[in-house]
Amino acid sequence: MIDRLNTIARRVPTWVVYIVGLMPVPWFLFQAQTGGLGAEPIKALEKELGLLALQLLVAGLAITPARRYLRLNLIKFRRALGLLAFIYVALHLLVWLALDVGILSQIWADILKRPYITIGMAGFACLLPLAATSNSYSIRKLGAKWRKLHRLTYLAVVLGAVHFIWLVKGFQIEPLLYMAAILALLALRVIKRR
Repeated sequence: MIDRLNTIARRVPTWVVYIVGLMPVPWFLFQAQTGGLGAEPIKALEKELGLLALQLLVAGLAITPARRYLRLNLIKFRRALGLLAFIYVALHLLVWLALDVGILSQIWADILKRPYITIGMAGFACLLPLAATSNSYSIRKLGAKWRKLHRLTYLAVVLGAVHFIWLVKGFQIEPLLYMAAILALLALRVIKRR
C-alpha cells in the first residue's frame, strides 16, 4: 500500500500541489462577493485564510515523520506546502491590515496592545526568511545553514497555534487539537533523534 502511494506521489508533479493549494482563493473571493462568508465577511475571511495557513504548516511538519515512521515519501511536496502556507499567512495578514484595521497607527497599536496579534506577527516574521530562501539557489548557497534556518518552521507553527488558541473566545477544542497535533509531530522528531 505504502509503495503504491509512493509511486503515485512520484508521478504527481509539484505544480499540481500549487494549483490545488491555491484553489480556495477564488472560492473565497466568490463567497465574499455573493455573501457566502456570513454577517462578518472580513472576520470570516481572516479566519479561513489563517486556518488554511495553519493546516498547511501542520501538513508540512507531518512529512518527515510520515517518511520516518510510515515510509511514505512526500518530501518533494514539502517546499510547496511551506510556500503555500506562507501565501495564506500573508493573505491573512493583508486582509487584517487592509480590510479589518486599515489605519496605520491603529495597526501598530494593535500589534503592541493585543498579545495574540504580537504572537501572530512573530510567527509571520519567522516565515519571512523561510519563504525568501525556499529556492534552489538559496539551498545551494546556504548549504548546511539552510537546514538550520528552516528549523524556524517549528517555532512558526507553534506560534501560529498559540495565536489561534489566544484568538478564540472561551474554551474551544479546535485550536487545542491543532496544538496537540503540532506537539506530537515535533515529539516524533525528537524521539527519532535519540
